Amino acid sequence: MAGLRQVLGARVEDGSLPGAVGLVARGDHVEVAAAGPMGRDSVFRIASLTKPVTAAAVLALVDEGRIGLDEPIGRWLPELAAPSVVRDPAGPVTDVVPAERAITVEDVLSSRAGYGFPADFSLPAVRLLLEGVQSRPLEPQFRAAPDEWLAELAGIPLLHQPGESWLYNICSDLQGLLVTRVTGRPLPEFLAERFFEPLGMVDTGFAVPAGKLGRFTTLYRPLPEGGLEVIDEPGGQWSRPPAFPSGAGGLVSTADDLLAFARMLLDGGRGLLSAESVRLMTTDHLTPAQRAAGRLFLEGQGWGYGGSVDVADVDPWNVRGRYGWIGGSGTAAHLVPATGGVAILLTQVAMTRPTPPPVMREFWRYAAGVTSGSGGGGGRG
Repeated sequence: MAGLRQVLGARVEDGSLPGAVGLVARGDHVEVAAAGPMGRDSVFRIASLTKPVTAAAVLALVDEGRIGLDEPIGRWLPELAAPSVVRDPAGPVTDVVPAERAITVEDVLSSRAGYGFPADFSLPAVRLLLEGVQSRPLEPQFRAAPDEWLAELAGIPLLHQPGESWLYNICSDLQGLLVTRVTGRPLPEFLAERFFEPLGMVDTGFAVPAGKLGRFTTLYRPLPEGGLEVIDEPGGQWSRPPAFPSGAGGLVSTADDLLAFARMLLDGGRGLLSAESVRLMTTDHLTPAQRAAGRLFLEGQGWGYGGSVDVADVDPWNVRGRYGWIGGSGTAAHLVPATGGVAILLTQVAMTRPTPPPVMREFWRYAAGVTSGSGGGGGRG
């Protein structure tokens, strides 16, 4: 069987990746491979791998009793205290009804607040999101400041009633705003104090300092006719702090920093989170119907807080109970609570669709024997 370096190197050789870093761990065993002009300490835009970190920040406040899962978010985000809901998701955004109940903290943690992306991106309310608060992805310098962003979101009706349906992405930004409003502190500052500094995550943040730009990777996207084009260079979008630090996708990090975060969860929170919060974070909260409606993103998996949970054998290499997610910048990070396995893949090529690219599935196949403890497979996250 090819080693991890060969799995990644094959994609560098065929030109689909400029470079990549992969890490597979279980217990004391850690295998790391860097392909192309990368090093183990290369810094990547991790995009939606930010989501588990943001969810952990909310749960830290739950552990402290500063916020409750069943509390309405309108207590801290009054802009969303009385939302309206489109009568028909396919209908006009002006045909609305009042929300049947308030949006709760748990709704936001489980991505069931009513805001976000379904399988159909052409729905009128979804188009408003894409043209406004979710325009220009992977360009943090062009996002509005948090209060302005939230005011714009408040003017868009919910696609579904609170708690009714799983929808992607928006709720993670709302989680970050909750942390800021509850604590009165910027999200980067809170995350650094509560997680990054205690865990030694020295290269994780919402911007890359000048002294580390030499380790920061260039971001590409594939062209329809083949090949790659540059969409962000080291001195670009992440070279200075953004006005809106996105809890949904704003972080940069390294393989070892992400391993430290994963091991914290595998160790029951290490005093940074309670064991109960870790359990809630890594447990599926969706109904079968909600999983089915989110099929474009989830591919049959469930959703915990901030990441997916494998609940069905939808791939021949599936690892039941795996928790984690993928990032639109070409990244993936998962852990398996039952075995202590961790699998992290960092690439430089942005995804053009929600389904994982071939290199991710190839990596998961390779990682499965380590992370599952059974030689089985890695599956979709």
